[in-house]
Amino acid sequence: MRAHIAVLPGDGIGPEVIAAGIGCLRAVAARFGHEFELTQLPFGGAAIDAHGEPLPAATLNACRAADAVLLGAIGGPKWSAPDAPVRPEAGLLRLRKELGVYANLRPVKVHPELRDASTLKPEVVSGVDLVFVRELTGGIYFGDKTRAATRATDTCVYTAAEIERIVRVAARLARTRRRRLTSIDKANVLETSRLWRAVTTALMAREFPDVALEHQLVDAAAMHLIHRPRDFDVLVTENMFGDILTDEASMLAGSLGLLPSASLGEGRRGVYEPIHGSAPDIAGRGIANPYGTIYSVALLLRHSLGLETEAAALERAADEALAAGARTLDLSAAGAAATSTLAAADAVISRLRPPA
Repeated sequence: MRAHIAVLPGDGIGPEVIAAGIGCLRAVAARFGHEFELTQLPFGGAAIDAHGEPLPAATLNACRAADAVLLGAIGGPKWSAPDAPVRPEAGLLRLRKELGVYANLRPVKVHPELRDASTLKPEVVSGVDLVFVRELTGGIYFGDKTRAATRATDTCVYTAAEIERIVRVAARLARTRRRRLTSIDKANVLETSRLWRAVTTALMAREFPDVALEHQLVDAAAMHLIHRPRDFDVLVTENMFGDILTDEASMLAGSLGLLPSASLGEGRRGVYEPIHGSAPDIAGRGIANPYGTIYSVALLLRHSLGLETEAAALERAADEALAAGARTLDLSAAGAAATSTLAAADAVISRLRPPA
Protein backbone atom coordinates (compact mmCIF):
# COMPACT_ATOMS: atom_id res chain seq x y z
CA MET A 1 0.00 0.00 0.00
CA ARG A 2 0.92 3.66 -0.28
CA ALA A 3 0.62 6.00 2.69
CA HIS A 4 1.69 9.52 3.59
CA ILE A 5 2.93 10.01 7.14
CA ALA A 6 3.58 13.44 8.63
CA VAL A 7 6.58 13.30 10.96
CA LEU A 8 6.98 15.89 13.74
CA PRO A 9 10.35 15.34 15.47
CA GLY A 10 9.87 18.20 17.93
CA ASP A 11 12.36 19.03 20.66
CA GLY A 12 14.95 17.50 22.98
CA ILE A 13 15.21 13.76 22.39
CA GLY A 14 12.30 13.92 19.94
CA PRO A 15 14.48 13.91 16.80
CA GLU A 16 16.53 11.00 18.18
CA VAL A 17 13.62 8.69 18.91
CA ILE A 18 11.89 9.76 15.69
CA ALA A 19 14.99 8.68 13.74
CA ALA A 20 14.48 5.22 15.26
CA GLY A 21 10.80 5.26 14.30
CA ILE A 22 11.61 6.31 10.74
CA GLY A 23 14.09 3.47 10.45
CA CYS A 24 11.39 1.00 11.49
CA LEU A 25 8.86 2.45 9.04
CA ARG A 26 11.33 2.16 6.19
CA ALA A 27 12.16 -1.40 7.17
CA VAL A 28 8.47 -2.33 7.26
CA ALA A 29 7.96 -0.76 3.84
CA ALA A 30 10.93 -2.62 2.35
CA ARG A 31 10.16 -6.02 3.84
CA PHE A 32 6.40 -6.04 3.35
CA GLY A 33 6.20 -4.29 -0.02
CA HIS A 34 4.72 -0.90 0.94
CA GLU A 35 5.51 2.67 -0.02
CA PHE A 36 5.53 5.21 2.81
CA GLU A 37 6.07 8.88 2.07
CA LEU A 38 7.54 10.51 5.19
CA THR A 39 7.43 14.30 5.47
CA GLN A 40 9.28 15.90 8.38
CA LEU A 41 7.76 19.15 9.64
CA PRO A 42 8.57 21.78 12.30
CA PHE A 43 6.59 21.55 15.52
CA GLY A 44 6.87 22.61 19.15
CA GLY A 45 9.76 24.67 20.44
CA ALA A 46 11.74 24.15 17.25
CA ALA A 47 8.87 25.68 15.31
CA ILE A 48 8.68 28.63 17.72
CA ASP A 49 12.36 29.32 17.05
CA ALA A 50 11.98 29.02 13.28
CA HIS A 51 8.49 30.40 12.70
CA GLY A 52 7.38 32.15 15.91
CA GLU A 53 4.61 29.63 16.63
CA PRO A 54 4.52 25.98 17.76
CA LEU A 55 2.12 24.78 15.05
CA PRO A 56 2.75 26.60 11.77
CA ALA A 57 -0.05 26.56 9.22
CA ALA A 58 2.02 24.46 6.82
CA THR A 59 2.56 21.81 9.49
CA LEU A 60 -1.14 21.68 10.41
CA ASN A 61 -2.19 21.46 6.75
CA ALA A 62 0.28 18.63 6.11
CA CYS A 63 -1.05 16.74 9.14
CA ARG A 64 -4.61 17.16 7.89
CA ALA A 65 -3.60 15.73 4.51
CA ALA A 66 -1.61 12.80 5.94
CA ASP A 67 -2.81 9.28 6.64
CA ALA A 68 -1.13 9.41 10.06
CA VAL A 69 1.06 11.66 12.20
CA LEU A 70 4.17 10.43 14.05
CA LEU A 71 5.30 12.77 16.84
CA GLY A 72 8.48 12.76 18.93
CA ALA A 73 8.32 15.07 21.94
CA ILE A 74 8.06 18.80 22.59
CA GLY A 75 9.02 21.41 25.14
CA GLY A 76 11.93 22.32 27.36
CA PRO A 77 13.22 25.04 29.69
CA LYS A 78 14.03 27.32 26.76
CA TRP A 79 10.32 27.87 26.10
CA SER A 80 8.88 27.45 29.59
CA ALA A 81 9.49 30.80 31.31
CA PRO A 82 6.45 32.03 33.28
CA ASP A 83 6.12 35.03 30.97
CA ALA A 84 6.67 33.10 27.73
CA PRO A 85 4.28 34.52 25.10
CA VAL A 86 3.70 31.07 23.59
CA ARG A 87 4.61 27.56 24.69
CA PRO A 88 5.19 24.38 22.69
CA GLU A 89 2.34 22.66 24.57
CA ALA A 90 -0.13 25.11 23.04
CA GLY A 91 0.71 23.66 19.65
CA LEU A 92 0.10 20.12 20.86
CA LEU A 93 -3.30 20.97 22.31
CA ARG A 94 -4.29 22.76 19.12
CA LEU A 95 -3.11 19.87 16.94
CA ARG A 96 -5.27 17.44 18.90
CA LYS A 97 -8.28 19.73 18.68
CA GLU A 98 -7.86 20.53 14.98
CA LEU A 99 -7.48 16.87 14.04
CA GLY A 100 -10.34 15.78 16.31
CA VAL A 101 -8.31 13.06 18.00
CA TYR A 102 -10.30 12.85 21.22
CA ALA A 103 -9.41 9.29 22.29
CA ASN A 104 -5.91 8.59 23.57
CA LEU A 105 -5.01 4.90 23.90
CA ARG A 106 -2.08 4.11 26.19
CA PRO A 107 -1.33 0.40 26.57
CA VAL A 108 0.78 -0.74 29.52
CA LYS A 109 2.24 -4.22 29.30
CA VAL A 110 5.04 -5.63 31.44
CA HIS A 111 7.60 -7.63 29.49
CA PRO A 112 8.59 -10.75 31.45
CA GLU A 113 12.30 -9.99 30.97
CA LEU A 114 11.83 -6.48 32.41
CA ARG A 115 10.01 -7.32 35.62
CA ASP A 116 13.11 -6.34 37.58
CA ALA A 117 13.27 -2.95 35.83
CA SER A 118 10.26 -1.76 37.81
CA THR A 119 10.75 -0.40 41.30
CA LEU A 120 7.82 -2.57 42.37
CA LYS A 121 8.19 -6.22 43.32
CA PRO A 122 8.20 -8.63 40.36
CA GLU A 123 5.21 -10.51 41.79
CA VAL A 124 3.20 -7.26 41.71
CA VAL A 125 3.92 -6.29 38.11
CA SER A 126 4.15 -9.75 36.56
CA GLY A 127 1.36 -10.26 34.03
CA VAL A 128 0.18 -6.65 33.93
CA ASP A 129 -1.63 -5.94 30.64
CA LEU A 130 -3.93 -2.93 30.69
CA VAL A 131 -4.98 -0.05 28.45
CA PHE A 132 -5.85 3.50 29.41
CA VAL A 133 -8.37 5.35 27.26
CA ARG A 134 -7.92 9.04 28.04
CA GLU A 135 -10.28 11.77 26.84
CA LEU A 136 -7.98 14.16 25.00
CA THR A 137 -9.75 17.26 23.70
CA GLY A 138 -11.89 18.41 26.62
CA GLY A 139 -11.68 19.10 30.33
CA ILE A 140 -9.50 21.52 32.24
CA TYR A 141 -6.75 21.70 29.62
CA PHE A 142 -9.17 23.25 27.12
CA GLY A 143 -11.37 25.30 29.47
CA ASP A 144 -11.35 29.06 29.89
CA LYS A 145 -8.35 30.40 31.79
CA THR A 146 -7.65 33.61 33.66
CA ARG A 147 -4.59 34.89 35.47
CA ALA A 148 -3.94 38.00 37.50
CA ALA A 149 -1.24 38.90 39.97
CA THR A 150 -2.89 37.09 42.89
CA ARG A 151 -5.56 34.90 41.30
CA ALA A 152 -5.82 32.39 38.48
CA THR A 153 -8.57 30.08 37.21
CA ASP A 154 -8.79 27.03 34.96
CA THR A 155 -12.27 25.91 34.01
CA CYS A 156 -13.11 22.23 33.56
CA VAL A 157 -16.08 21.51 31.28
CA TYR A 158 -17.44 18.24 29.95
CA THR A 159 -20.62 17.54 27.99
CA ALA A 160 -22.60 14.34 27.95
CA ALA A 161 -21.74 13.87 24.27
CA GLU A 162 -18.01 14.10 24.97
CA ILE A 163 -18.30 11.54 27.74
CA GLU A 164 -20.40 9.14 25.69
CA ARG A 165 -18.02 9.06 22.74
CA ILE A 166 -14.92 8.33 24.81
CA VAL A 167 -16.69 5.68 26.89
CA ARG A 168 -17.85 3.98 23.68
CA VAL A 169 -14.24 3.75 22.48
CA ALA A 170 -13.19 2.21 25.79
CA ALA A 171 -16.12 -0.21 25.96
CA ARG A 172 -15.56 -1.43 22.40
CA LEU A 173 -11.93 -2.02 23.25
CA ALA A 174 -12.91 -3.89 26.43
CA ARG A 175 -15.10 -6.19 24.33
CA THR A 176 -11.98 -7.34 22.46
CA ARG A 177 -10.12 -8.04 25.70
CA ARG A 178 -11.44 -9.24 29.08
CA ARG A 179 -14.76 -7.33 29.00
CA ARG A 180 -13.91 -5.25 32.06
CA LEU A 181 -14.05 -1.46 32.15
CA THR A 182 -12.97 0.79 35.01
CA SER A 183 -14.20 4.38 34.84
CA ILE A 184 -12.14 6.82 36.90
CA ASP A 185 -13.50 10.10 38.23
CA LYS A 186 -13.71 12.31 41.33
CA ALA A 187 -17.47 12.15 41.76
CA ASN A 188 -17.34 12.75 45.49
CA VAL A 189 -16.16 16.33 44.83
CA LEU A 190 -16.51 17.46 41.20
CA GLU A 191 -19.71 18.13 39.24
CA THR A 192 -18.00 17.18 35.98
CA SER A 193 -17.20 13.81 37.54
CA ARG A 194 -20.76 13.34 38.73
CA LEU A 195 -21.96 13.90 35.18
CA TRP A 196 -19.21 11.56 33.93
CA ARG A 197 -20.35 8.80 36.28
CA ALA A 198 -24.05 9.20 35.50
CA VAL A 199 -23.53 9.27 31.72
CA THR A 200 -21.15 6.32 31.82
CA THR A 201 -23.49 4.21 33.94
CA ALA A 202 -26.45 4.86 31.64
CA LEU A 203 -24.49 4.28 28.43
CA MET A 204 -22.94 1.02 29.60
CA ALA A 205 -26.29 -0.37 30.73
CA ARG A 206 -27.91 0.61 27.45
CA GLU A 207 -25.23 -0.30 24.90
CA PHE A 208 -22.67 -2.56 26.60
CA PRO A 209 -24.44 -4.80 29.12
CA ASP A 210 -21.90 -7.54 28.36
CA VAL A 211 -19.01 -5.43 29.70
CA ALA A 212 -18.53 -5.31 33.48
CA LEU A 213 -18.33 -1.70 34.68
CA GLU A 214 -16.56 -0.51 37.83
CA HIS A 215 -16.29 3.10 39.04
CA GLN A 216 -13.25 4.25 40.99
CA LEU A 217 -12.29 7.59 42.45
CA VAL A 218 -9.02 8.83 40.97
CA ASP A 219 -7.13 8.75 44.26
CA ALA A 220 -8.19 5.15 44.88
CA ALA A 221 -7.29 4.22 41.31
CA ALA A 222 -3.82 5.70 41.78
CA MET A 223 -3.35 3.53 44.84
CA HIS A 224 -4.67 0.35 43.23
CA LEU A 225 -2.42 0.82 40.17
CA ILE A 226 0.51 0.28 42.49
CA HIS A 227 -1.10 -2.25 44.83
CA ARG A 228 -2.95 -4.58 42.43
CA PRO A 229 -2.31 -3.53 38.79
CA ARG A 230 -3.17 -6.96 37.35
CA ASP A 231 -6.81 -6.42 38.28
CA PHE A 232 -7.22 -3.74 35.62
CA ASP A 233 -8.12 -4.35 31.97
CA VAL A 234 -9.38 -1.17 30.25
CA LEU A 235 -9.52 2.13 32.16
CA VAL A 236 -11.32 5.23 30.89
CA THR A 237 -10.95 8.69 32.35
CA GLU A 238 -10.91 12.40 31.67
CA ASN A 239 -8.03 14.43 30.30
CA MET A 240 -6.03 15.55 33.34
CA PHE A 241 -6.56 12.38 35.37
CA GLY A 242 -5.44 10.31 32.39
CA ASP A 243 -2.34 12.43 31.90
CA ILE A 244 -1.25 11.85 35.49
CA LEU A 245 -2.25 8.21 35.91
CA THR A 246 -0.58 7.01 32.72
CA ASP A 247 2.74 8.46 33.82
CA GLU A 248 2.30 6.60 37.10
CA ALA A 249 1.41 3.40 35.23
CA SER A 250 4.55 3.66 33.12
CA MET A 251 6.55 2.70 36.20
CA LEU A 252 4.85 -0.68 36.16
CA ALA A 253 6.63 -1.41 32.90
CA GLY A 254 9.94 -0.12 34.22
CA SER A 255 10.43 3.09 32.24
CA LEU A 256 8.46 5.98 30.80
CA GLY A 257 10.44 5.41 27.63
CA LEU A 258 8.74 2.09 26.90
CA LEU A 259 5.16 3.21 26.48
CA PRO A 260 3.44 4.21 23.23
CA SER A 261 0.20 6.03 22.57
CA ALA A 262 -2.36 6.43 19.81
CA SER A 263 -4.66 9.45 19.62
CA LEU A 264 -7.70 8.66 17.49
CA GLY A 265 -10.88 10.34 16.26
CA GLU A 266 -13.77 9.35 14.04
CA GLY A 267 -11.67 8.53 10.98
CA ARG A 268 -8.56 6.41 10.55
CA ARG A 269 -6.01 9.20 10.83
CA GLY A 270 -4.34 9.37 14.23
CA VAL A 271 -1.45 10.97 16.07
CA TYR A 272 1.11 8.51 17.43
CA GLU A 273 3.74 9.35 20.02
CA PRO A 274 5.64 7.93 22.98
CA ILE A 275 4.22 9.20 26.26
CA HIS A 276 7.55 10.54 27.52
CA GLY A 277 8.62 14.17 27.35
CA SER A 278 11.49 15.86 25.54
CA ALA A 279 14.08 15.06 28.27
CA PRO A 280 16.42 17.96 27.37
CA ASP A 281 18.93 16.81 29.99
CA ILE A 282 19.85 13.79 27.87
CA ALA A 283 19.23 15.22 24.40
CA GLY A 284 22.07 14.67 21.95
CA ARG A 285 23.73 11.95 24.01
CA GLY A 286 22.34 9.00 22.05
CA ILE A 287 20.93 7.27 25.13
CA ALA A 288 17.19 7.98 24.80
CA ASN A 289 14.88 4.97 24.87
CA PRO A 290 13.32 4.49 21.39
CA TYR A 291 10.95 1.66 22.29
CA GLY A 292 7.99 3.91 23.10
CA THR A 293 8.31 5.40 19.62
CA ILE A 294 8.77 2.00 17.99
CA TYR A 295 5.67 0.60 19.68
CA SER A 296 3.85 3.80 18.63
CA VAL A 297 4.83 3.04 15.03
CA ALA A 298 3.22 -0.37 15.47
CA LEU A 299 0.01 1.31 16.67
CA LEU A 300 0.16 3.60 13.62
CA LEU A 301 0.42 0.60 11.30
CA ARG A 302 -2.51 -1.07 13.04
CA HIS A 303 -4.99 1.75 13.56
CA SER A 304 -4.37 4.21 10.71
CA LEU A 305 -3.05 1.97 7.94
CA GLY A 306 -4.90 -1.25 8.77
CA LEU A 307 -1.67 -3.29 8.62
CA GLU A 308 -2.20 -5.73 11.48
CA THR A 309 0.35 -8.29 10.29
CA GLU A 310 3.05 -5.63 10.00
CA ALA A 311 2.13 -4.11 13.38
CA ALA A 312 2.35 -7.49 15.10
CA ALA A 313 5.67 -8.23 13.39
CA LEU A 314 7.17 -4.95 14.60
CA GLU A 315 5.92 -5.52 18.15
CA ARG A 316 7.34 -9.03 18.10
CA ALA A 317 10.70 -7.73 16.86
CA ALA A 318 10.79 -5.10 19.63
CA ASP A 319 9.88 -7.71 22.26
CA GLU A 320 12.66 -9.97 21.01
CA ALA A 321 15.21 -7.15 21.01
CA LEU A 322 14.37 -6.29 24.62
CA ALA A 323 14.55 -9.96 25.62
CA ALA A 324 17.96 -10.24 23.94
CA GLY A 325 19.29 -7.35 26.02
CA ALA A 326 19.12 -4.40 23.62
CA ARG A 327 18.29 -1.98 26.41
CA THR A 328 19.04 1.70 26.81
CA LEU A 329 20.44 3.18 29.99
CA ASP A 330 17.05 3.61 31.70
CA LEU A 331 16.46 -0.15 31.44
CA SER A 332 19.95 -1.44 32.14
CA ALA A 333 20.83 -3.14 35.39
CA ALA A 334 23.51 -1.53 37.52
CA GLY A 335 26.89 -2.15 35.96
CA ALA A 336 25.44 -3.57 32.74
CA ALA A 337 26.39 -2.12 29.38
CA ALA A 338 23.68 0.11 27.88
CA THR A 339 22.61 0.11 24.24
CA SER A 340 22.46 3.38 22.33
CA THR A 341 19.22 4.73 20.86
CA LEU A 342 20.06 3.79 17.29
CA ALA A 343 21.64 0.47 18.25
CA ALA A 344 18.40 -0.50 20.00
CA ALA A 345 16.46 0.46 16.88
CA ASP A 346 18.86 -1.58 14.73
CA ALA A 347 18.33 -4.56 17.05
CA VAL A 348 14.59 -4.31 16.41
CA ILE A 349 14.97 -3.88 12.65
CA SER A 350 17.30 -6.87 12.40
CA ARG A 351 14.57 -9.05 13.91
CA LEU A 352 11.73 -7.66 11.77
CA ARG A 353 10.41 -10.31 9.41
CA PRO A 354 7.14 -11.39 7.82
CA PRO A 355 5.44 -14.31 9.57
CA ALA A 356 6.48 -17.74 8.37
